[in-house]
Amino acid sequence: MPDAPAVSHALIVDPVAVLCVLAAVVFVSVRLEERFSFFRSLGAALVGILIGMLLSNLGVIPGESPTYAFLVGPGVSVGIALILLSVDVRSILQAGPTMLAAFGIGAAGTAIGAVLFGLLLSGQVGPETWKLTGQFTGTYTGGGMNFAALGQALETSSDLFTAAIAADVIVTAIWMATCLAVPVLLGRPKHSPTLPESDPGPGPAEPAEKAEPAGKTEPDEKTETLEQALHSSGRPVTLSDAAAMVMIAVGAVWLSGKLAVLLPVFPGVLWLTTIVLAVAQIPAVKKISGGAMWGNYLVLLFLASNGAQSVVANIVRHGPAVFWFAGGTVLIHGIFIFGVGRLLRIDLPTLAVASQANVGGAASAMAMASARGYGDRLLPGVIVGLLGYAIGNYAGYAIAMLMRGWLV
Repeated sequence: MPDAPAVSHALIVDPVAVLCVLAAVVFVSVRLEERFSFFRSLGAALVGILIGMLLSNLGVIPGESPTYAFLVGPGVSVGIALILLSVDVRSILQAGPTMLAAFGIGAAGTAIGAVLFGLLLSGQVGPETWKLTGQFTGTYTGGGMNFAALGQALETSSDLFTAAIAADVIVTAIWMATCLAVPVLLGRPKHSPTLPESDPGPGPAEPAEKAEPAGKTEPDEKTETLEQALHSSGRPVTLSDAAAMVMIAVGAVWLSGKLAVLLPVFPGVLWLTTIVLAVAQIPAVKKISGGAMWGNYLVLLFLASNGAQSVVANIVRHGPAVFWFAGGTVLIHGIFIFGVGRLLRIDLPTLAVASQANVGGAASAMAMASARGYGDRLLPGVIVGLLGYAIGNYAGYAIAMLMRGWLV
C-alpha cells in the first residue's frame, strides 16, 4: 500500500529508534488515558495519533520509514487477528435488540454517506475515490483498524492514505465531542425506560431484596471483564497462551495471504477476518488469555505510526476534498443514526454509544459509556464495537467494489 519510503531529514531516522519512539508514544497515550478524564474521553488511540502527528511535523521522526511499512503490513494484520480472537459470535445476542438496532442504523448511515460523498467529490479526490469510499465505510462501521486493513487490501497510494488518516483523526475527535454533548443537550443524560438492556428495577409485585442482588452478580463481572479486555488480560498470560496466540495470529495472516492469491475474488483481509472469527469460536481458543490486549497494543502502535505519516504537506496536497469526504460521511452517519434512531424511539445514550462503536470501534464505545457514566451501555457498546471490527471489512470491501463499478 504505502510507497517506498523516501529519504528523511528528521532528527530520528533509524527504524529501530523510530519504533522505540512509537512505543513511547503508546506508553504516554495509555498513561494519559488512565490518569486523566479528558484523555480518557479522547481514548489512547486518538491521543497516540495526535502525538505521532506532532512529532513528525516537528521533524523529530520522519513522515516515511520502514517501521511504518512493517506496522501497516504484518504488524496491523497480526493485531487484527488477535483482537478478533476475542469475538464470541454468540455473545452478540447479549447486546440486546436496541443496541444492535442502533448499531445497524449507524452502519447503514455510514455506507450511504460514504457513497454519497464519494460520488459528489470524485472529481476532486481523483481516481482512487472508490478506494476511500470503501475505507471510510469500513472505518466508520467499526473503527480505524478496518481503515488500515482495507487500505492494505485495496492498495491505496501512500499520499492519499496518510491524508485520509489525518482527516479521519480530526473528524473522529470532533465526532467524539459531539456524541459526548448530544445526550446532554438534547435529552436526559442517563437512563431511559425505553432501553431494553437496562435493568428496569423491581416491579410492583417483586420484592426489592430479590431484585438488588441480581444487579450485583454476573452482569457486573461480565462488564468488568469486557471493559478491561483491551487493556488487561484479566488473568496471567502463560507461556502457553503467548505461544498459541502467536501461532494462530501469524498462521492466520499467512494462510489468508495464500488464499487471497489462490482465490483472488476476496482480498486477504476478508480471508483473515473469516479465518480468525471461525477459529475464535473453538472452546480451547476462547480460553487463551491476552489476545485482545496485545492486539490492541499493536493497533495502537500502528495508529501512532499513521499519525506520524500525516504530515502537513500531505494534508495540504489532498486535504480539503479528503477532509470533506470523511466529514460528510460521518455527518450523514450522524443524521441517520440520531434521526432514524429517535423516530424508532431509541434513547439518546444508546444512540451515542452505538455511534462511537461505529466511528471509533469498541474502545471509543467504551470511552463514551465510561465518560458519561452509562454503565449499562458499556457491555452492549463493547460487543457491537467488536461486531464492527468483524463486519467492517466486509462492508467496506463491498462498497468499494460497488463504487469502482460506478466510477471507473
